[in-house]
Amino acid sequence: MHSRFTKTLAITLAGAAMCAAMCAARAAPAAKWQWLFDGKLNDSFRGWRSDGLPEGWHVAHGTLAKKGSVDDLVTREQFGNFELTLEWKIGKRGNSGIFYRGTREYDHIYWSAPEYQLLDDENAPDGRNRLTAAGAAYALYAAPAGVVKPFGKWNTARIVCTGNHVEHWMNGQLVVAYDLQSADWKAKVAASKFSQYPNYGLAMRGFIGIQGDHSGALALRRIRIRELP
Repeated sequence: MHSRFTKTLAITLAGAAMCAAMCAARAAPAAKWQWLFDGKLNDSFRGWRSDGLPEGWHVAHGTLAKKGSVDDLVTREQFGNFELTLEWKIGKRGNSGIFYRGTREYDHIYWSAPEYQLLDDENAPDGRNRLTAAGAAYALYAAPAGVVKPFGKWNTARIVCTGNHVEHWMNGQLVVAYDLQSADWKAKVAASKFSQYPNYGLAMRGFIGIQGDHSGALALRRIRIRELP
């Protein structure tokens, strides 16, 4: 009797310990917010082709900005599961984007990294198609019309990546949600220009990038990120 009781107690305690560990893992808090840009340079970004801030990007009045076609920016650090927020303002006919989980295996970051489109929907050609309009997962998942503000006005962007699940938020509204590696995602990639890059969107950890190599003005501010469990 004593032996059976001891064995039962041991099993019960082991199960309780396992449950507590699992609950603790689920309840693990996200890391603190980290500023990538808070109005002044802090060495979080570098150029895609250069180690420092590329020519054409400048810091003025608390913004990180450009006026024309310049080298893309990428973070020095890589991120896997994360929440990224920022404010952005684009010029007339402006076209840019935020890349995430990018790698350096190809010549350009957009050949490996999914993109949150930043656009002047009203005047830029890409605004005629919801798949390439502001907030879209570029060329793959469309964003609804009427959420982005006109050029010259500040918008908010939020990107959440947890495992294969991705969300694009704009001005407080969820505009895109999709799952990497899902059957739907694979079909959309296969039908897009990204099909020629076998590792497009496959990295579970990579760089955050800001597209600079399109014409038009862009200003960014309050760029911050936190890693998620």
